[in-house]
Amino acid sequence: MKRIWCAAAFLFVLLAASCAFAGAQDFVLVNKTGVEIYAVYIAPSDSEDWEEDVLAVETLPSGNSVKIRFAPGADVEYWDIRVEDSDGNALEWYEFNLLEISKITLLKNGEAQYE
Repeated sequence: MKRIWCAAAFLFVLLAASCAFAGAQDFVLVNKTGVEIYAVYIAPSDSEDWEEDVLAVETLPSGNSVKIRFAPGADVEYWDIRVEDSDGNALEWYEFNLLEISKITLLKNGEAQYE
């Protein structure tokens, strides 16, 4: 019986650890901008520079969604998002708290909804 409890405790610790590293700042990005997105950049809100393209698919057509996974190196709460179309035209949104937001919907009018 003791072995069963030890095994159960070990599995619990492994599951808890994997959840902690599952990407607390990952989120679903929904494109309702009316244009196809070719690149997605994320940067800390207090940064002047954009990070690498984090779009996990070749393009994100309007009306579709994608899971954005990234592992920030710093303990940053607020992030900005920049998307680009095939011509390099860009739209930017600012100060998303990705510790609390799991889904961001980008809209045609430059607005965003999140939950």
